[in-house]
Amino acid sequence: MASTTTQPEPFTVNIGTRRSALALKQVDLVIAELSAAHPHVRFQVCAVSVQGDRDKTTPLPEMGKGLWTNELEAQLLAGDIDMVVHCLKDMPTVLPAGCVIGCVTRREDPRDVVVFNKAHVDTHRTLADLPAGSVVGTSSVRRASQLRRRYPGLVFRDVRGNIDTRLKKVDASAEDGGGYDCIILAAAGLHRMDFGDRIAQYLDSSTEGGGMLHAVGQGALGLEVREHDERMLGLLKTVEHTPTMMACYAERSLMRTLEGGCSVPIGVETAWVEQEAEEGESVGKKLMMRATVVSVDGTEGVDGSRTEEVASLAQADSLGKKLALELAEKGAQKILDQITQGRPAAVKVGET
Repeated sequence: MASTTTQPEPFTVNIGTRRSALALKQVDLVIAELSAAHPHVRFQVCAVSVQGDRDKTTPLPEMGKGLWTNELEAQLLAGDIDMVVHCLKDMPTVLPAGCVIGCVTRREDPRDVVVFNKAHVDTHRTLADLPAGSVVGTSSVRRASQLRRRYPGLVFRDVRGNIDTRLKKVDASAEDGGGYDCIILAAAGLHRMDFGDRIAQYLDSSTEGGGMLHAVGQGALGLEVREHDERMLGLLKTVEHTPTMMACYAERSLMRTLEGGCSVPIGVETAWVEQEAEEGESVGKKLMMRATVVSVDGTEGVDGSRTEEVASLAQADSLGKKLALELAEKGAQKILDQITQGRPAAVKVGET
């Protein structure tokens, strides 16, 4: 008698996300991967309005942590949704009790990039081409602090909104709400939304004129689930990209140890590098991690790097902690303490 194969029972997974076009695009990418591995599962998208999207006027450093995640995590814990797709850089490094990162998928390009006003595309190729007094748009303390350190002649102005809104603002005149010579965005979002042709310059540690390090978790997607939901945890194993997950765990450990959030000037850069034996043969990979902490005005900065063998999340966590402690000893904690003291107690760095 011919054998029969039992097909898995179909079921539905409710996925929570923000309502922005980028967030919905990211969910589509995750669903495509999950559907290929689990064709019997139906996926339903539940888009939620979050604080960070609703409030377009309060400066980000004054809004505290969780402005992109709180509403979604409340629904996850209530059982209204089964998982949440986040930009990992938006996730606080300490999650609510009962929530865990189920997996991190393969990372997009984590670097920051420069997008010029269309009027400058024929004359400007890099930030170094901008004359003193040029206006750079960014709402990120981390980006502005690092660029002030490297390019003290530039002027920085806040710019908020989704990618499409910010691209329109950089091209608009001052009378129409623009007046920016360029804006700084994440490469990952532009690539995912098919705006890669607007990128004029990629910024990283090797950038001419002074490097710039990206945000913790930038370019990666974190899939958050309930802590003991074994079905969801098993489902996500098929889309986990372990090298990305370990690198991002190291980055998040560094930020957690320094008690930093997404609105403080901590930049990182991680890369897997080959180990070589004495005879020159490759014997595996180590994780190289760079980090920087810069004062808001760009006048003080502490930099460091560390390379270690990382083969587990625990080792990744240890690497991040060790580098954070080295930075703290070199003066990074003093910089972060000064930032904390200048903010209302309700949003001090390190509170969740």
